[in-house]
Amino acid sequence: MISNEQAISCANLTTNIHLESLHHVPHSNWAYPYDKDTFHLRVRTKKRNVERVYALTGDKYDWETYNREYELRKIGTDRLFDYWQTTVKPDHRRFSYAFRFHSGEERVWMTENGIHTQDPGAPNGFYDWPYIHEIDIFQAPEWAKSAVFYQIMPERFANGDTSNDPDDVAPWGDKPTRENFFGGDLQGIIDHLDYLEDLGITAIYLTPIFEAPTNHKYDTTDYMKVDPHFGDKELLKKLVEEAHSKGIRIVLDAVFNHIGSNSPQFKDVIEKGEHSKYADWFHINEFPVQVKDDKPNYDAFGFFAEMPKLNTANPETREYLLNIAEYWLKELGMDGWRLDVANEIDHRFWKEFRARIKAINPDAYIIGENWNDSLRWLHGDQFDSVMNYPLSDRLIEFMKSDDMDAQTFSEYISSLLMRYPQQANEVLFNLLASHDTARLLTQLGGDKRKLKLTVAFLLTFTGTPCIYYGDEIGLEGENDPDCRKCMIWEEDRQDRELHQTYKQLIRLRKEHPVLRTGEFGFLQSNPQERPLIYERYNDEEHCTVWMNPSGEPAALAQKLEGSWKDALTGESAKADNGEIRLELPPFSFRILIKE
Repeated sequence: MISNEQAISCANLTTNIHLESLHHVPHSNWAYPYDKDTFHLRVRTKKRNVERVYALTGDKYDWETYNREYELRKIGTDRLFDYWQTTVKPDHRRFSYAFRFHSGEERVWMTENGIHTQDPGAPNGFYDWPYIHEIDIFQAPEWAKSAVFYQIMPERFANGDTSNDPDDVAPWGDKPTRENFFGGDLQGIIDHLDYLEDLGITAIYLTPIFEAPTNHKYDTTDYMKVDPHFGDKELLKKLVEEAHSKGIRIVLDAVFNHIGSNSPQFKDVIEKGEHSKYADWFHINEFPVQVKDDKPNYDAFGFFAEMPKLNTANPETREYLLNIAEYWLKELGMDGWRLDVANEIDHRFWKEFRARIKAINPDAYIIGENWNDSLRWLHGDQFDSVMNYPLSDRLIEFMKSDDMDAQTFSEYISSLLMRYPQQANEVLFNLLASHDTARLLTQLGGDKRKLKLTVAFLLTFTGTPCIYYGDEIGLEGENDPDCRKCMIWEEDRQDRELHQTYKQLIRLRKEHPVLRTGEFGFLQSNPQERPLIYERYNDEEHCTVWMNPSGEPAALAQKLEGSWKDALTGESAKADNGEIRLELPPFSFRILIKE
């Protein structure tokens, strides 16, 4: 990254290369070890300003023997910048490096010391990576790269045991409110594991299942007790065991930012005030605790008085929560935690959380509920993944109307992919809807064609996809509470054709590793046009996805060598003079696999 002093010196250089746009940060998402033997270097330039970029690398202790140039490839572009990347394999797990930029006959060098129009000479002033320590590398569970998640609200999925229903339970399928109950439970999930297995689901994320007075259970009263309306600990164990027998993993929801106001700890504070042994467990602004003008005089989730915020910096509070996280992981043999309101809890807590969870199960998948840029949590010392709402926002915005062209969409996606190291992108928790958003079909104006396009992108894109229960059969609903409708189980009321599309795309993702871990790049995304083409590729496979998210037929052509086939129909798609041409009806897609 150019410092102020370097920027001043750049101003005195005469060059057509826009020096102020050159950007690189060592020891960051711009320079990081991908595994114990390989390292990724990234750099930014002004859009369409630089023709080629090279990384000049070598061993600072013996540059003459161990030096090599790597040409960077352009991996993305947005409205203002081009992004470049290369993979370096240092001889001794350490290396120094600089960049050289080419534009016509011009050459510019960038080192840690600044910008140069003459070769600065290696390796003095170069960036330096002292050593690739395997223990420091961001490593997420390998299974998460191949998982297809399904999010379930237990209260609304299926009622498998009417004997544990709450009082005044509403008839299944009635209009949901913030207060009513329908009797969904853990037995209901067990009863429908075959349905999930048939759909192709390999992992379930359950919203909270611990004792709480509400239907959503985000206001915990007892973290050590399964809510009796859902079942008990033994039934939860049975769910995990039966899911595992079908190759389905289970991730539970940890609500550690706040607790319920009916919890014994907070009740003790209400009763005893500053003399309560739990007074420092919370962020109390004044005593006695109370709510004035609908605002609590203590910190809470939002301004919800029934969810007082926990003080995770307090050693007793921290230990209490960490013990709970360890207990359920050991007790159930489950596969990870989704962390509610994770960005509002201190980083020290999450670092200790990760260390203790990974000590029990190194393959446990840790997902933070962060809605914005989350790089600080994804350095390998806190989370494995975050809920990728920025992706769903841009994807749904693109698909639901003609307001955004393909170029703008591709620029958004390229910018998002540059936020994190590649290994983080490979396991980002990619969702299209959740209990906190309107239903996917509703967001897309009820147009099933647009929904299919959106899901096709999700299941052919990098990252870990997640399906919100019922989206696959066409459930609709506005924001909470309408998005929390009961699952429909009568097949004649389900959209089975839509269900089949989900099933086919999930199967395709499973059959082709390139759709899970291959490189991603746009091949065609033109301004003032809606259709686009992108690719996934690795050393063994090459896949291209053709999309027409417009109301008019589209004729697309792309230079591609070799023989290709439609991945869903098996139909041949032969190249003519090194070019494939496809006619796409409105709101349709094709997925081609190279034979």
